[in-house]
Amino acid sequence: MTKVKFVSADGRNSVEAEGAAGIRLLELAQAHDQPLEGACEGAMACSTCHVIVAEGDFAKLPPASDEEEDMLDFAYGVGRTSRLACQIWLGEGLDSLEVRMPGGSANMQRR
Repeated sequence: MTKVKFVSADGRNSVEAEGAAGIRLLELAQAHDQPLEGACEGAMACSTCHVIVAEGDFAKLPPASDEEEDMLDFAYGVGRTSRLACQIWLGEGLDSLEVRMPGGSANMQRR
């Protein structure tokens, strides 16, 4: 299990969750009512699941593919540790992870 802390864009609120190995961070976020739309359902054809990974956790992740980097060019509020939640798989070697929602993130499917 991976312990994940989801931090709101303003840093005032957080939600902690645990995810089983083999699921995507996007799935865990959606199961815990985080504002990540994932409009392409993980096909890496949008950037609506953009998260900012905590500095200390960023190096724990495999590097982003060129395709993911290209999609991040379309995301709002991208930083050096930005990733797409659909491309982060929970599993061995990833015991904990902290991610922040970027400013302006919204799940349009919930409106």
